[in-house]
Amino acid sequence: MLNAGVLGAGHLGKIHLRLLNQSNKYNLIGFYDADADNGKKVEEEFGYKFFDSIEALIDAVDIVDIVTPTLSHYDCAKQAIAKGKHIFIEKPITNTVEEAEHIRELLAKHDIRGQVGHVERFNPAFIAVKNDINSPMFIETHRLAEFNPRGTDVPVVLDLMIHDIDIILSVVKSKVKNVSASGVSVISDTPDIANARIEFENGCVANLTASRISLKSMRKTRFFQKDAYISVDFLEKKCEVVKMKDAPENPGDFDMILQNAEGIKKQIYFDNPEISNNNAILDELETFADAINNNTTPVVTLHDGTEALRVATQIINCFK
Repeated sequence: MLNAGVLGAGHLGKIHLRLLNQSNKYNLIGFYDADADNGKKVEEEFGYKFFDSIEALIDAVDIVDIVTPTLSHYDCAKQAIAKGKHIFIEKPITNTVEEAEHIRELLAKHDIRGQVGHVERFNPAFIAVKNDINSPMFIETHRLAEFNPRGTDVPVVLDLMIHDIDIILSVVKSKVKNVSASGVSVISDTPDIANARIEFENGCVANLTASRISLKSMRKTRFFQKDAYISVDFLEKKCEVVKMKDAPENPGDFDMILQNAEGIKKQIYFDNPEISNNNAILDELETFADAINNNTTPVVTLHDGTEALRVATQIINCFK
């Protein structure tokens, strides 16, 4: 078992503490939080050991789970890597692309593992259909949330849209060609609602919308590709796969047949895969343990996290 420690005991940090504590792949050593009062309160309530310094916690563990505010990710990661510790770092990887690239350099130099917490990669609905997603040419995403003061210290692009940016970059096997976007600040000092268009060199286009001032929550992505339409509801954990194939010569009474202007007939059929329930955060943490133990590549690498941040930064720069 890997000895693990958590940096940050806020809302998400407490979830990580609980899951690491129940995992059979980790031995939770304790945590550090910059707010000593909060740290002692969490220690008293849950029984996790509270360390009074980052240095003391890092020295006591094999893996450092960084769940602090984004602005501190870089410094926390540098300290952990300097001591030769593996790092799991919540999204976005760092505050700037330059910081992310430096972290990647340090990680390679010390020959240790790192993973970024892009948890939607482990959403059971996405897992169920990802093998069906093959060269999509148009992607549309909507990630809408009701207003919550937590997270408004960063633009909605880094708060919400970056989830969809990472998913898109993981399935489109082409370089980004062009990015355009618009954003509006309604309640916060940074944009609360944004729309972005990402064009890839292979012709694929992705249209992304994110809002944290919506009246209802939504996390849906639709993929359009040759002879298939795939929909993923990340919130409800549902998916739909609609495919087309050449129509049979003698279709059945209930077969759905379409004929285009050229007279070509296609049959529409549903190929919805089974969705297995899981705990996505636990899965991302445990697959990281597997990567360390088996000396394999983590599911979401620091390179993946850096590229998602790079595109997110391009989108944000469109607002200026």
